[in-house]
Amino acid sequence: MILAEINLHYIELALLLIVITLITIIISSFKKLRVEVFQKSRVNVEGAQLKLQAIERLTLFAERSGLKNLVERIGVNGMTAAELHHTLTQTLKAEYDYNQSQQIYISPEVWNSITRLKDQNIYIINHITANLPPHATGLDLGKLIIEYSSNPNAELNVIVLDALQYEAKKILN
Repeated sequence: MILAEINLHYIELALLLIVITLITIIISSFKKLRVEVFQKSRVNVEGAQLKLQAIERLTLFAERSGLKNLVERIGVNGMTAAELHHTLTQTLKAEYDYNQSQQIYISPEVWNSITRLKDQNIYIINHITANLPPHATGLDLGKLIIEYSSNPNAELNVIVLDALQYEAKKILN
């Protein structure tokens, strides 16, 4: 009888140790899971911040790449049409190149619209310049570009800005 009581006592002790071990394993698993969830949420927040910063930079690019804004920002005083043409196209290319790294943070469709904005504006500048007389001034070219940009739907940058705004809203929601 005493032997049975001792064996029962050892069994109870063994069961208690098993329960304590299982509880310790479960608590440890929950702690690891909590750390993983925290790290993933931190990565998601940091990723969203990077995407929004990219959208901000590309919004600035789209604004600055508008034909009217580009001509007004560069100015035309004292330039020939050829000099202004070169400055406008080089400015567009340089700003585009500066922002190329941002494409990894946005959708391919939005990045393609950024590329099309640059390409279309360079095409328009080239086309308007090609129709000028050989000794035209920068003022002549600037006026024609601003006149062109005042036509409804002439500026692709407005559409690109809408696409960027839509992309930002997707991130924020």
